[in-house]
This record gives sequence, C-alpha cells and structure tokens, in this order.
Amino acid sequence: MNLDDYIKAVETLNLYAHHYYVLDDPITTDEVYDILYHKVVAYEKINQKDIQSNSPTQRVGDAIRDGFTKASHLSRMWSLEDIFDSNGLERWLTKTYKLDANISFYCEPKFDGASLNLIYEDGVLVQGITRGDGTIGELITPNVKTIQSIPLTIKHKERIEIRGEVVIFKDEFEKINQARLKNDEAVFANPRNAAAGSLRQLDSSITASRNLVFLPYGVGENTLEHKLLSDKMNFIYDLGFRKPPNSSLCNGFEGIEEIYKTMIRERESYAMMLDGMVIKVNEISSQIDMGYTVKVPRFSVAYKFPAVEKITRVKEIILQVGRTGAVTPVAIVEPTDIDGVVVERATLHNFDEIDRKDIRINDKVIILRSGDVIPKIIKVLRHERNGDEVAVIRPSTCPVCKSELLDEGVLLKCQNLACEARVVNAIMYFASKPCLNIDGLGVKIVEALFNAGFVKNVTDLFDLTLERLLSLEGFKEKKSQNLLNALENAKGCDYWRFINSLGIEHVGEVASKTLSDHFGFAFVEATKEQIITCDGIGEEMAESVLEFVRVNKEIILNLQNILQPLEPVKKEEAKENPFKSKTVVLTGTMSASRGAIKEVLENLGAKVSGSVSKKTDFLIYGEDAGSKYDKAMKLNVTCITEEEMREMLHD
Repeated sequence: MNLDDYIKAVETLNLYAHHYYVLDDPITTDEVYDILYHKVVAYEKINQKDIQSNSPTQRVGDAIRDGFTKASHLSRMWSLEDIFDSNGLERWLTKTYKLDANISFYCEPKFDGASLNLIYEDGVLVQGITRGDGTIGELITPNVKTIQSIPLTIKHKERIEIRGEVVIFKDEFEKINQARLKNDEAVFANPRNAAAGSLRQLDSSITASRNLVFLPYGVGENTLEHKLLSDKMNFIYDLGFRKPPNSSLCNGFEGIEEIYKTMIRERESYAMMLDGMVIKVNEISSQIDMGYTVKVPRFSVAYKFPAVEKITRVKEIILQVGRTGAVTPVAIVEPTDIDGVVVERATLHNFDEIDRKDIRINDKVIILRSGDVIPKIIKVLRHERNGDEVAVIRPSTCPVCKSELLDEGVLLKCQNLACEARVVNAIMYFASKPCLNIDGLGVKIVEALFNAGFVKNVTDLFDLTLERLLSLEGFKEKKSQNLLNALENAKGCDYWRFINSLGIEHVGEVASKTLSDHFGFAFVEATKEQIITCDGIGEEMAESVLEFVRVNKEIILNLQNILQPLEPVKKEEAKENPFKSKTVVLTGTMSASRGAIKEVLENLGAKVSGSVSKKTDFLIYGEDAGSKYDKAMKLNVTCITEEEMREMLHD
C-alpha cells in the first residue's frame, strides 16, 4: 500500500462508517471493513508521519488521563424553560406571539442524555466540551473522538460550534448493565447516567466500548447564512452527522399538540430514551429579535413528557427463581400510577444491589418506569425513615424447592436439577449441541412434556414411552419415535459431554474436558484440593463443582448409570512443540473449521481459550479477524496466521 492507496483506504473506511453509524444503511460487510482497517493499521505503523487526522485509527485513545481541564464555550449553552401540559403551551405561545406573530415552529424529540459542544476549525474537530455551567465545561476531546457518529473532519471550513446530545441506545444500556453485574460492578440507574459517565471516563478506551451516539440539536457560534433553523440543521446533517428521528415543522397550538401526542404514543419505539419535545421558532431572524431572558431563550421551550418517576413505598421483597436457577429479589411496592400504568413491582437485580442502595422494607423510594419492562428502584429516601423500616435478609435456601443456595456474592443460584423452577432450562441445556446434542428437544416440546407431568427432572426423559408421547397434542408417531431414537443415541457419549450437560455454574466445555481427563467417573468424589490442581480451574469454579455435586449427587449417578458415558482414556503426553502448554485463541475464517483446528491444538497440548487476555500466548487468525485481533495487538500478544501456525509445526 502506498500513500495514495492509504488515503483512499481512509476515505473508504469513513464512508463505510458513515453509512453504518449515521445512516443506518450498511454498504459493506464487517469482513470487508476489518480487512481494510487492518491494512490501514499496518501502513500507519510503518509510516507514522502520514497518519491522517480523520483516520478511523485516531478514534480510540490509549492514554489514561489524571483528570480533565476546563474549557470555555465560544457562545453560551442555554438551558430551556420547561412546560408540562397544554395550558403551559398556550401560555408560552401567547408570550411568544407578542414578540412576533409571523412565525412557524420546529419540533424535535428531547433526548435524555448528556449535552456536548463540538468545535470545528478549518474543517477539523479541535475540541469536545461538556455543557458544564453553560459557559465553562470539561475538555474531553480524546473521548469525543471515539464516538463513531461524530465526524473527525467536515467540509465546512469556518469555525463552528455544533451542539447535541450524547445518548446510549436502550438495548446497548441493557448490555452494559448486564456486563457490569457479571463483573460485580454497580449498575447505571438509567441511560442518561450511563451516557454522562461514559463521556467522562479518564480511559478513552472505556468510552469507545460504550457505543455512544451523538445527535445534533443546534449550533452555537457560526457564520452560516440560513434563514430557517430547519435549513440550518439539514446543512449540519449533510456534514456527516446523524439525523435525529422525527423532526417536524408546524404552525400554532394544534400542530404542536398533534406532534407532541404522537411522540408520547411512540416514545417506546425510539431506540433511545426521550423525556420530552423541544419546540423552537423556525425563523432565525425572529430568534435573534426575541433574544434571551437571564436564564433561557425566549424562542424555545421544552415540552416535557408525563413523569415516569414516582415516589412509593416498599411493602415486601419476594424471591423469583429463573430457569437457570438464578434467584432474583423483586420489590412489591404500594400501587402507583405512572403515566397511566399502575405499578406494583420493581426489579432489584440482586442482593448486592439491595445492600448497595440500602433498601429496606417500608422504605420510601423513587421508582422509574420505562416502557413495558418492570420498573426499577433508583433511589431510597433515607431522610423519610421513621424507624419502622426492616432490613432485608439474604436467603440461604431456594424459595421453591428449599434446597441450599449457591451464594457467590452477586449471584444466588439454586443448583437443584429437580427444582421445578429450573427444570425446563436444565433440560434444554442438557440436550443442546455442546452437551448431549439430542435432536428434537426444542423448548416447546420440553415445555409440553413438563406441563403434562412427564418430566420433572432430566432423568425422566429416559422413562418416556411411545404411548405417553402419542397422548400429547401434536405428537405424531414418526415425531415421537424420532425423539425416542435421539434419546437412545445420546447414550454412550463422551464423558466430558456428560459433565458439560449437567449445567454446573462456571463450568463449560473446556473445564468439562479438564475434569473428565483428570478424574473420569471419579469426578463426583474429587475434593477441593484435587480440583484446584487442575489447569485453568480456580477456587470459585471448584466451590461451584463441589456444591453442585453435593446437591445433585444422586441424580448425577442415576444419569451416569442410564447414559453409560465413555470414561476417557488417558492421553499420552504431547511431544514438545511450539504450542505445548500454551494458551491459544482462534479468530477469523480458516481453511478448516475452527473446531477441527482447536482439536489439533489440544492434541498438541495447547489450551484453546475463547477470549484474549494478558495470559494468551498466541492468537491464530484467518480472514475477517475482528475485535479479538485488535485486543491481542493492544496487549502485545503474538499474532500469527493459520499458515504461520502450520509452518511452525513443520520446522
């Protein structure tokens, strides 16, 4: 690749990213993007003086800062006056029409995120500043550059401030909180807090991982000559910014009310959270004439949506057992009307959250409702306590089957395979492809068998008869016989598959193979000291195995007797080779399936892992190598192609 090719590649990558992140209209595949991206990375490593300011590689920062410096906005970022109903709208319109009667209005959603000011000079993004007090904010330019929907360069060459809201889409917010729960971290109360917290990370790579989205809503200092705000905003979108959904023009009270009611009706269909609608005078000359009060512009107002946060009282806390056995606390609250829906329950995620927020029975709390999902408690009103509050006791037994719970701090789990609350999911996992691969045991069939009382735990599957299956609605003879044949074919499986099928917490395919190879049928008798000597198994996993066996030993031995799995044959120790005792990760498309290559490496004594870490010795990659390759490069892991792997074995 020469300099011209490199510049063209950067332009092509930016075009791909614009269509993906701004237009929601991908024009290529991830594979094509990744291949070209890695070519650009390779060129820039050798030719650092040629790196373009708009190269996609410049979006991800590595340096962790000690803090943020302050920076002034070129022009003030104003707050908006709030109105809450049609009477408020009428009063605002009356005041506005006194200033100018010949006006129209530009209406757009008010996004619930964090305000951001971007400054471009000579077409280059030079500063990203938080709103702060409206005059001075925090300079967070490295973090801003990680946001894919913010162009690093624009065609407009004169100095301009572009204002907007940084948001996190609702589905991304849920992913972030799930990841934080798994890592024993405090969850974000709402997408607004998540967006604000993500913007202000001292480590830019964390900001980059959060999939933030910038939605412009206006401009500050500028030299644009448009007469209408709607035209000015269309110009901004054409510079490469993402256009927010559903901006509309209208005249007067009835037009504004119609747009507002439509927006409320459709608010849950938006990818991001909304908390209202912004109304602005569309004629820019009229905006200038109207000017500002001490606090707010006279030409704009925020028409807020009905409240989704209310105060209520916690009456009791009940326990729910999910299909995986996870025990989740749920708060029963005094019935509270939130936007036309009577709320009586609020999710609590786990007992660590109860401890962290210090939630007690009889506490007054603020609850947040978003869409059709169960509301959540976002704040405890401790100053309202009167001494009648009762602390919540962490349970030690399953509320359904009364067996002892596995307590891992964040996670409380019922390990009992026969627990009524988790039977269906336990059977689904038992029959899945990485386990016993029992064809025909889909979720609807398992639920039908469970609801009919034919299976109450996994061992009951092997007591099924043709006569019993034919008694169920929708079960024909061929379908029923195929299921019985599949159950019969599951017998004689590899022993590691048998262990994997049990669904022991933290134990997957790799750990199942390790336990199988080390202990064989005796794994149910293994001690903690013996288990933690196995490569890759720590104390937490060992405790999980011991607890599971203690609760389910009778079922395990019964299943083992039914299935007659093959006890593993001790493998001969692999001969010396470059991959023996090394941790290897595979990524990308290769000449053979990754499963086949994994088997080759395991026979060579390698440990094949699914994720890259500092302990990874080799990353072996093929075409369409993506995030694993990037992470390996960042951690200085040795990265080799499949061809290089084979050459190393033949040296």
